Amino acid sequence: MLKGAGFTDEDLSRPLVAVANTWTEVMPCNMHLRTLAEAVKAGVREAGGTPIECNTIAVSDGISMGTEGMRGSLVSREVIADSIELFTFAHSLDGVVALTGCDKTLPGTVMALCRLDLPGLMLYGGTIEHGRFQGRNVTIQDVFEAVGAHAAGKLSEADVRALEDSACPGAGACGGQYTANTMALAIDFLGLAPIGFGEIPATDPAKLDAAREAGRLAVALVRAGRRPSQILSKGAIDNAVASVAATAGSTNAVLHLLAIAREAGIPYSIDEFDPISTRTPVIADLKPGGRFTAVEMTRAGGTRALGRRLRDAGLITDQPTCTGRTLFEELGEAPEGDGAGEVFAPVERPLKPRGGFAILRGTLAPDGAVVKLAGHARQRHEGPARVFDGEEAAFDAVQAGRIQPGDVVVIRHEGPRGGPGMREMLAVTAAIVGQGLGDSVALITDGRFSGATVGFMIGHVAPEAAAGGPIGLGRDGDLVVIDAGTRALDVLADLTGRVASAPPARPRRVVLQKYAALVSSASEGATTIVR
Repeated sequence: MLKGAGFTDEDLSRPLVAVANTWTEVMPCNMHLRTLAEAVKAGVREAGGTPIECNTIAVSDGISMGTEGMRGSLVSREVIADSIELFTFAHSLDGVVALTGCDKTLPGTVMALCRLDLPGLMLYGGTIEHGRFQGRNVTIQDVFEAVGAHAAGKLSEADVRALEDSACPGAGACGGQYTANTMALAIDFLGLAPIGFGEIPATDPAKLDAAREAGRLAVALVRAGRRPSQILSKGAIDNAVASVAATAGSTNAVLHLLAIAREAGIPYSIDEFDPISTRTPVIADLKPGGRFTAVEMTRAGGTRALGRRLRDAGLITDQPTCTGRTLFEELGEAPEGDGAGEVFAPVERPLKPRGGFAILRGTLAPDGAVVKLAGHARQRHEGPARVFDGEEAAFDAVQAGRIQPGDVVVIRHEGPRGGPGMREMLAVTAAIVGQGLGDSVALITDGRFSGATVGFMIGHVAPEAAAGGPIGLGRDGDLVVIDAGTRALDVLADLTGRVASAPPARPRRVVLQKYAALVSSASEGATTIVR
């Protein structure tokens, strides 16, 4: 069969390396990965290996946002991991290079690497360049916020269209420190991606050179027998969490790092995130809460510049990496890049004294919730609940002007099981910001947030409504208290005797039915591992 596919005896005598591609042509994040795969395969051959390419699905968060399609986003993480695991073990391959782009492809491929425990690495396709609109740099975040601004009469339809036409100028993943760039950075710090490779922008000619080198490195990993289980540890996950905290990155990283730890068999709980975020200041001034894009961070020194600051402050520890060198050796002492003094603040004079997220617990979230602290200065909010069963009803209320300053928008039945699929709420959160309510309204959900979300937003509430969580008992007018300082999320109402809100109808999509039957709580990473 292999000879029928064109392989020779000589090909089959070499290490067989799976090139697990997440290419699709539906989005800029992954549309260039076919070209990168050819460069990876060339590198594998140059190093004396034989590449065998396969492909997975990928779901665009940005395109599916605010629609039923967003239910497929987190589900796709599991499908990606499953498909790479199936292809690689079923064909007895020796190693893996996983090519990634959009948000769920990064954790999905790393989860597969952990399951297989074969020599391998992840190569991120890189960030998109920023667009330009009315003399300023823009990203997809600006487009979503423009929807709310248009509804509030602050932006014309022609301006929204012009912004839409310019925000995504070509290949690459969303350009701020949103989920894809956050996870690429975190996986660098985990040691499963070569530092410096992923941060090269998607359209930079140097990306092809990095891809070739990734292919060569994969063969070296096979020959050395260096496996993910020899690289990953609790210390490596701690380092990844610190990188997210220091860049005020996407809160989705909490979900994904919990899932990766679980796949790797490393005990790691949601409560371990908060002490790291507490002691790690925000030192990178990145969108969505800051000024700069991922491209500008790369030009300022990128992962190495950030990592050296964290290393010198004692905020990360030295750990092994897939290159055979340690993390601290990889960080090196290279000179700073253009604009480093603006993009990175000194640790002793940070942008914020603590990281970009916190873990909350209380009567609304006994098993935990994640609050985003980027893009605003608030630590506490107290106000009446405005309760919605599903994202669409909440979005309609925001667009119709029915949300008032001081309100706490509560969106339930959007958790991993109840959604199903734990949709991101960017359409709602961006509309709130676009309406000018970002500094006066809070939002709570058992769903998720996009990495592009800003404002006082609490997600991943657990237990979710579908699992009998108290978020399913809330009513309009209940007084809700959010206190990031004390890590509390409480409803000041007696929930005794209340009847839970009705769950949504059973999903008609078979894939969602399967997912809902298997998925764990968000506080455990929302994985589908059966153990």
